[in-house]
Amino acid sequence: MNRRIFLKQMLALSSIPFFRLAWADTKVIKIKKSSEEWQRLISPAAYAVLFKENTERSFSSLLNNEKRAGVYLCAACYNPLFSSDAKFDSGTGWPSFFRSIEGHTETQRDFKLIFPRTEYHCIRCNGHQGHLFDDGPLPTGLRYCNNGIALLFVPKGDKVPPLRN
Repeated sequence: MNRRIFLKQMLALSSIPFFRLAWADTKVIKIKKSSEEWQRLISPAAYAVLFKENTERSFSSLLNNEKRAGVYLCAACYNPLFSSDAKFDSGTGWPSFFRSIEGHTETQRDFKLIFPRTEYHCIRCNGHQGHLFDDGPLPTGLRYCNNGIALLFVPKGDKVPPLRN
């Protein structure tokens, strides 16, 4: 292992406790809205991804190239899902992260392409975000491959919108 890889790993590991603490006191309350309610709140394209489990075209999201510090929220309910510290360029054309904010996503098996995949959702509204793979970078080795349209990016220093109920 060379020094650069070691330093990157240590830097990534050092940021984990901050984000656990930053959102640790946030009790997750699940919400349920009708299809009509969600369609009034979000765009048709976001609705198709979040609640019909569609996938946006690769390289179509501006968030794929987002490099600023900040937080990524569920585009439906504004639940914080990812920190910019966990974002990396996977080369796949979708925003990718090596960890989510603990307790803010949940997974289930998906057989839509015949072979099993791990799908993940926002824990609050059950909005489909993307798929989880085990080919990501250290420290987790995970790749949360996210639909950009399912996220809202809030740059560091900007006000995070309140959770939708």
